[in-house]
Amino acid sequence: MEHPWIPNSNPKTKAEMLKAIGVSSPEELFADIPKQVIITEERWNSLPIGAGRPLSEVEVSKRLDELFNGIKPLKAPPFAGGGVWPHYVPPAVRSVVERGEFLTAYTPYQAEISQGLLQALFEYQSLIADLLEMDVVNASMYDWGSALGEAALMAVRVKGVNRVLVPSMINPFHKSQLEAYTWAKGITIDTYSVSLETGYADLEDLKAKLTRPASAVYIEFPYTFTGVVDVNVKAVGEVAHDAGSLFIVGVNPIAMGLYKPPGELGADIAVGEGQPLGLGLYMGGATLGLFAVRWDAELVRQMPGRLIGMTVAKDGRRAFAMILQTREQHIRRSKATSNITTNAALNAIAAAVYLSLLGRRGLRELAEAIWYRSHYAAQTLSKLTGFVSPALKGEFFEDFVVSAPLEYETLWHKVLERGYMAGIPLSRFVDWAPRNWGLLSFTELHSKHDIDSLINVVQEVSSS
Repeated sequence: MEHPWIPNSNPKTKAEMLKAIGVSSPEELFADIPKQVIITEERWNSLPIGAGRPLSEVEVSKRLDELFNGIKPLKAPPFAGGGVWPHYVPPAVRSVVERGEFLTAYTPYQAEISQGLLQALFEYQSLIADLLEMDVVNASMYDWGSALGEAALMAVRVKGVNRVLVPSMINPFHKSQLEAYTWAKGITIDTYSVSLETGYADLEDLKAKLTRPASAVYIEFPYTFTGVVDVNVKAVGEVAHDAGSLFIVGVNPIAMGLYKPPGELGADIAVGEGQPLGLGLYMGGATLGLFAVRWDAELVRQMPGRLIGMTVAKDGRRAFAMILQTREQHIRRSKATSNITTNAALNAIAAAVYLSLLGRRGLRELAEAIWYRSHYAAQTLSKLTGFVSPALKGEFFEDFVVSAPLEYETLWHKVLERGYMAGIPLSRFVDWAPRNWGLLSFTELHSKHDIDSLINVVQEVSSS
């Protein structure tokens, strides 16, 4: 059927388009796509939703109600982290970001009519720069993984060596994103060892791996899939610099309330996940990639993403604008430092509001509350028969690894049946973890009652 707003629904127009590109039918055009994943009209009509026809608004609402009624709610916030965590979001954050002036992810190209949005992003950059003790922050990336991928590409542009080193206990999702960003450039991603006893980086193995040049060495602080706060992090940076590599540090921003920031640890580039900064937890997000560099003209010129600067208009008034735009794809096209444009600007504003509400003292109090909860949980679990908690002996912050007397996947499902999400079965995602290891996470949302209830259920199912 021809549609008035879709030109290629006209058979004549479609035929001309197919002829111009040298194929005889749409099927020939999409011949490279495996047939089993193509939804033909026959398959579409056999799909259970809608019974082969579009649903009315009333029917959609009814169907959604049916689906929601089948959801069994958890009895406590999920005890799962690993890169995104359940945190409290103050209502003021949502109130600000839902204002019509901010409610867009699009780039404020016309600075003269976007002063409010540009100033909000400038404040975000300033707050993150203070938090990380780094000099220059961009106006956001998509998430931690995309920020890491861009950091690796940037390091290779600066150093010219198609090799980057990452820890063996890197978050597996971040690693897969890193590989997706770098494979087309022919960049090799190699790993250096992290101790299965302490969770700390093996400096001797790192030194051995750096006998071959690498553009960058990356470390997580804390590690998102173990929770360990690596005491060797500064030494890793020194080894990297001695070998002529850039040092990239990935951080959980909430941990900066207790631990040294990447700038103080010698980082050239800092990346991280802004999701804990007022973005909540829904279907794994929303996310916000943090990206910062120390002051160095070459590093700043090679940064990805938008940079917002403050200047003075010709009438003498303060003004904000996007700066150093010659790095970007709307000007440099294929030679741009990255193709990110719309980014996560709205989420960046949410993070700015959250940090402004919390303040320096509030951030420290939040980090302390999380630290006490996770350590209380670890100590209590260690008293259960057959459990080793924490399984890694290094200092930890929000997450920690526990060793159970049975396969953790089995334990996880039994606990879930009783209304609690007991973290992450590690062997489901990484090959370095025994099958009885799990990753648990605790935040300010978990009360002592929640923690005790979880541990009672864990004890019950592990002894049955």
